[in-house]
Amino acid sequence: MPNRVELVSPAQNAASPGCALPSEVADSVWRGDQLGRVRTRSIQTGFQDLDAELPDGGWPCGALTEVLQSQPSLIEWRLIGPSLRTVVKGGRIVVIGPPKLPHLPGLRHLGVEEGDFVWIQAGAPSERLWCTEQLIRSNAAAAVMTWLPQARPEQLRRLQVLAQGCEGPVFVFRPVVARHDPSPAPLRLLASPLLDWELQVQLLKRRGPVHDTPIRLSSIPGGIEHVLTSRTRRPSQLVPAKEAPRHVVGRPAYPDPARATQTVLSRVVSVG
Repeated sequence: MPNRVELVSPAQNAASPGCALPSEVADSVWRGDQLGRVRTRSIQTGFQDLDAELPDGGWPCGALTEVLQSQPSLIEWRLIGPSLRTVVKGGRIVVIGPPKLPHLPGLRHLGVEEGDFVWIQAGAPSERLWCTEQLIRSNAAAAVMTWLPQARPEQLRRLQVLAQGCEGPVFVFRPVVARHDPSPAPLRLLASPLLDWELQVQLLKRRGPVHDTPIRLSSIPGGIEHVLTSRTRRPSQLVPAKEAPRHVVGRPAYPDPARATQTVLSRVVSVG
């Protein structure tokens, strides 16, 4: 009669002493219920709450980081900017095809000067993709920031393969409509602005367990913090209640929350 074999759960199997891996193998393996650890370095994001949820505690080097957003040139620099002070110590930052010019006075407050940037004006999607691929392949930049709204999954896959030989981080900015497309990026997040000078970051993909709760980050643009009053630090208090302000035709004054956010923030900046 064959011996009886008892089935065990994955957790019991993981805890079994007989399943211990050799040290040279264990360093390259991460379990789905734990944050992954890789041998490449990472750069702190400048947000402690975000670093705590990222593998290796920061933006990964030698890999793609895909940032999805509803509107380009709205929050890229607020999200990535705090980490650039560390990046520029290793060389220049190459910016490929940004929809708008970087706001240099604001970046100076983050410790980044004009000479730390190389801006490549590439309008056509094929030009942006070609420039990105050549820069990653040559490992010629301390960091690459590229806008690729129309990149296909197989094109991103090729960039990810090349990025593994790159010493710095590679940030790819894409529209939120690409959320349901497959992506080879090890780190993928959805970022959006909130009132009260905050950003909301949702981790869509990382080396680790699923993170369903959005992360709220305090993000006041450089140069504005010292002119904000206690009232303008809380723009949410300036948004009219839903029932109060109405047009003469009876419609709410702010039917679109995103538009309300943009309107209130613009008023706050003008007041400051």
